[in-house]
Amino acid sequence: MQKGRVKFRFAPGLRKPEPHTIPVSGAQKALRAMEEAERKGKFTPQTILLLVVNGLFAAANALSGTFVGVYLWKAKSNFAMIGFFTLCIYVAMALTFWLAGKWVKEYNKMYALRLGVAVSATFYLLVLLFGTRAVSYIWLLGTVQGMAAGFFWLAYNVVYFEVTGPKTRDRFNGWAGVLGSSAGMTAPWISGLVIVHMPGMTGYRTIFSVSLGIFLIGVIASFFLRNRKVQDDYAWGYMVTCLRQKQTPWHTVAAALVAQGFREGVFGFIIGLLVYISTADESKLGSFALITSAVSFASYWLVGKLLKPRLRKWGMLAGVLAMTLVIVPFFWQMSYLTLLVFGIGTALFFPMYSIPMTSSVFDLIGQSAESARRRVELIVMRELALSAGRVMGTSLFVAVTFWSKSPPVFTTLLLVIGASPLLSWWFMRGQFIAKAKSA
Repeated sequence: MQKGRVKFRFAPGLRKPEPHTIPVSGAQKALRAMEEAERKGKFTPQTILLLVVNGLFAAANALSGTFVGVYLWKAKSNFAMIGFFTLCIYVAMALTFWLAGKWVKEYNKMYALRLGVAVSATFYLLVLLFGTRAVSYIWLLGTVQGMAAGFFWLAYNVVYFEVTGPKTRDRFNGWAGVLGSSAGMTAPWISGLVIVHMPGMTGYRTIFSVSLGIFLIGVIASFFLRNRKVQDDYAWGYMVTCLRQKQTPWHTVAAALVAQGFREGVFGFIIGLLVYISTADESKLGSFALITSAVSFASYWLVGKLLKPRLRKWGMLAGVLAMTLVIVPFFWQMSYLTLLVFGIGTALFFPMYSIPMTSSVFDLIGQSAESARRRVELIVMRELALSAGRVMGTSLFVAVTFWSKSPPVFTTLLLVIGASPLLSWWFMRGQFIAKAKSA
């Protein structure tokens, strides 16, 4: 043996260790592939599958959800009753978000996603069973639908955060809007024709039954989504802890979300009902949905493609101003024509408002390792802020419509509620500026 050199021999049967021999699981490989795709700004198979599940959920709800309010209105023509039904939905949804957060974080979020779809199917089954007696079970139906929405959207938003990133969120939201608009174009139009051409309530029972089938397909598709585990325990009071911090941006973001929910809570159900009241024809409501969803389809595709983080501030401002202005024709006349002007205008400009809002909030959740680790709690906080706004807006609607049936009062109420996105923009300005500087 040469001086200054040491030779090692390996015992018989032992192989010299080679670098990079640590086994990598399939889940780790998928995670690395997803991270690489995100760096390149590309969609992964999981991203596309989530879009499919979202599209199925949207299609089932578009097929029947558009006509639930009309179905209840035909049984009892009362705005306050419809508002109370919607209020039950939002209260149940908020409680479900908060309670299901522990399950979603510490166990399997995919079970919550599937349960949301399954409970949605249960809602339509109950409507079928109750028939014309459904108005006697408003609180139960509202609670069931609220639970369905809570389970589904909590799990969906957590998965959405995990399979997208800053480079793909605007585009994902654009495509989600495109799929939702596609469902909104065809499903209500078909439903309207079916209802009109079938005697009595047969048409309603038919479309509610078809929705059941689509929800079941959605459950099957969800089995192919992967569950990414989170190691920490669920913090029940994280929202309070977060908002107690003096320098957190969540103060203004939560306020913006409340303002967003304030409009959503009322406009989510009242416009379709007003179209039916103005025309007394379900097929007209289907045509209204077809036209406005076609406009929304094109707008979501274009905004999702062109709107960059540096343009969010002024793009959102233009969107909320236009969404407010299209309410003004109601002061002249509440008719199918003015409702169509409102519907087209909202469909055209709503993506300029919703895409920046959604992307900015989820960018904030993912801005640090600590906030990403608390993604479930922060998503619950987002949904609770939205639900608070929805409850406030709907409560105001119920109180005012119970107090007065005057058309000028009703129209002024719609303008006040419809202008709340201006507050969302005001509170989000700082986030848009910060994002533009870092882009």
